[in-house]
Amino acid sequence: MKTLIIPVILLGTLVPALAPVDGPARWLLEGVLVLLVVASVTGWVLSRRVTSERGRKTVENMNVRIRAWWFMAAVFGLALFIGRIGTTVLFGLISFLALREFITLTPTRPGDHQTLFWVFFVITPLQYYLVGMEWYGLAIIMIPVYAFLFIPIRSALQGDVKEFLERTAKVQWGLMVCVYCVSHAPMLLSLEIPGYGGQNEKLLFWFVLVAQLSDVLQWIWGKSLGRHKIAPLVSPNKTWEGFVGGVLSATAIGAALWWATPFTPVQAGAMALAITLMGFGGGLVMSAIKRDRGVKDYGAVIEGHGGVIDRIDSLCFAAPVFFHLTRYWFAA
Repeated sequence: MKTLIIPVILLGTLVPALAPVDGPARWLLEGVLVLLVVASVTGWVLSRRVTSERGRKTVENMNVRIRAWWFMAAVFGLALFIGRIGTTVLFGLISFLALREFITLTPTRPGDHQTLFWVFFVITPLQYYLVGMEWYGLAIIMIPVYAFLFIPIRSALQGDVKEFLERTAKVQWGLMVCVYCVSHAPMLLSLEIPGYGGQNEKLLFWFVLVAQLSDVLQWIWGKSLGRHKIAPLVSPNKTWEGFVGGVLSATAIGAALWWATPFTPVQAGAMALAITLMGFGGGLVMSAIKRDRGVKDYGAVIEGHGGVIDRIDSLCFAAPVFFHLTRYWFAA
């Protein structure tokens, strides 16, 4: 019954978020709810019917993922209910937790502690403050220029030169991928798109939905038809069948949901394809880092999905590309 009890509880959390939402944004949220309900019922039925040991493990893995999706959908739905500031704060918290996982996985030395204080409690909040203030000019260069230069200077002042380059690169890489790249997602809310005023939350929702559906569909296609592994030493579960099936399916869904975006159906399909391809690349790169560190997951915050980075690895790479494509081609 756990498969159904948790979704019922979280359904009560999501429903209030739908009340003030009208039009296409509400339809998107309701569509996600329907998918989750169907998935939960399917998982419960399969847990009763499948008897083989391998089959039961697969079904249990699927049900754990579904429960995690209910939780994440509830959090994201409530953030949309709160509005632009709430959404920005949510992504700021996600970045903070992801950066914490990354730094924990790539140990530093005492000489880095002062630098890390600045990274966690000054630079990260400042980046999201700039995003919330819609100060695009500074938000887009603050980390890759000013923080990039500040970090090695601050570390050098501590006088610890052992593995200095490696330690500095770890901090800079973590800040870039976990904070800078992710911050491009809420930055979508500040774009001025002709004929699309006041609707940017739908674009953000569409982006996250396509990126995450691609991950799910690649897993489903891989489990169903996967035979040929793409990079077995990096990510043993990624197959060409799963990749092609997931990317094409998510692209088709993104094109079908064009009405929630400022794009035409063809443009929505092209954007969805860019999101899914960059998302796959992000997952592969972040998996390579895990293999290098000898771990399966970045953490255990989300049941069934490992850590925060395990869930947003596709967003890390897709968000900046999607933001700049949208800004260049469609923003005023």
